[in-house]
Amino acid sequence: MFDNPAWGTLPPFKKAPLPPLPNIWTALGPGVIFMALAQGSGELIWWPYIIAKYGLSFLFLLLPACFLQFPVTYEIGRYTVLTGESIFQGFIRLNRGFAFFLWILMTLSFLWFGAFAAAGGTSLAALTNFPVGWSPRGQTLFWGYLSMFVFLAAILLSKVIYRLIETFMWAVALLTLVGLLWASANAEALHVLPAFVKGLFIPESPMPRPWDPGDATKLLTAITFAGLGGFWTLFYSYWIRDKGAGMAYYMGRLTGPITGKAEAIPASGAVPGEDEGLAHAGRWRHYLFWDVSIGIGGNLLTTLMTCLLAYALLFPKGLLPQGYELAVVQSRFFEVSWGWLGKILFLIVAAAFLSDTWLATVDSVSRIHTDCLYAFFPRTQSVSVRSWYLIFLFLLTTITAATMGFAEPGPLILLSAVIGFVGTVLYSIALIFLNHVYLPRHLPAAARPGRVNLIFLCIACAAYALLAIAYLLIVSHLI
Repeated sequence: MFDNPAWGTLPPFKKAPLPPLPNIWTALGPGVIFMALAQGSGELIWWPYIIAKYGLSFLFLLLPACFLQFPVTYEIGRYTVLTGESIFQGFIRLNRGFAFFLWILMTLSFLWFGAFAAAGGTSLAALTNFPVGWSPRGQTLFWGYLSMFVFLAAILLSKVIYRLIETFMWAVALLTLVGLLWASANAEALHVLPAFVKGLFIPESPMPRPWDPGDATKLLTAITFAGLGGFWTLFYSYWIRDKGAGMAYYMGRLTGPITGKAEAIPASGAVPGEDEGLAHAGRWRHYLFWDVSIGIGGNLLTTLMTCLLAYALLFPKGLLPQGYELAVVQSRFFEVSWGWLGKILFLIVAAAFLSDTWLATVDSVSRIHTDCLYAFFPRTQSVSVRSWYLIFLFLLTTITAATMGFAEPGPLILLSAVIGFVGTVLYSIALIFLNHVYLPRHLPAAARPGRVNLIFLCIACAAYALLAIAYLLIVSHLI
């Protein structure tokens, strides 16, 4: 396979004019999906867990963790805006051996993402106590499987799959943001706000309880998932492509098999030529900046609010989100402000933004597998992109349905996070060579990235590498 010259080889870039940017408000959307998807673990589970257990001792890590993701996400989006290709196609162009290894690593990471549907099931189980007489585990799995079935049916019935995901994510993001703002206005949260703001910059000392080495993975996960984190961040490229941003204007979009008409999606992309289209390059850079800012800024705001609520309501009582009650403990956030009605509302919101992780993930991972299959095994191109997408969609649904019952949601999410963090370190370094060494050779000067972007990307790579070393030292009990 490795000796075959066609293996992992993409056609040369075509040349095409860079399209103008449409109304920026209609072009926004991928950043909102980023924000809503990121609400699935970092905000709801691990940051509240860390704050509820250790108070403000680690809160100072939150702002850097979020800001580190900006240059990485921006560069992922930049590649797609300038080529129309997915980021995985870019990695294949950079080095096919590296891309193949990254594909395998990503595949292992996403064997367990059904755990997010199970985590959403913890909310619905607590909300309904249905099926009656079942154990909490049984009720959780029942609702997890049901939510997977509903989302799968929605994908199959969609005319354009991306529109379904964007619309649903808009609703989840807005509902979550409004609900958390309302909950954060309660007296208990406002009372601790000054100390909380101080903790953002100065760690609490001494720690209110001794450090548990078993929480090292949870802390790493909280830092990594302060935005999307892991391989989830790569999904941003696919949302940019389906939105038709920049050179992705020339790419087709996936449609549902029942109501949508199949479109031909080119196997490779196009780069801007030396023409009048380059006048739009600056506007596309501004668009990408604001779209990424919405994703990371909105995610930061919701994380801050869940941390504030955890510090005000969970920390004093020692309540920790864990086991099959990952999303149940935090229902106290809304219960304080709205009573039993607030608790019900929170459980509904929690179910939505945990289960939506499964929806967005099964869609994006199916797209990545299709991209890689087309590139690494050229004979598979005799089958349409949509057909392969659907094959992977059903396969991933089956696999995650099976793995969802192996353990509680928390350990499965943690395992996925550790594998994903290894991937983050690797692909962040690869982005330096892809966007700042390889791609500029194919771009006119006006479309090439600047040195400031390179500096921030290098800082993010160094930070992730240091985090990886620190994590290995902690789990090895060397410090």
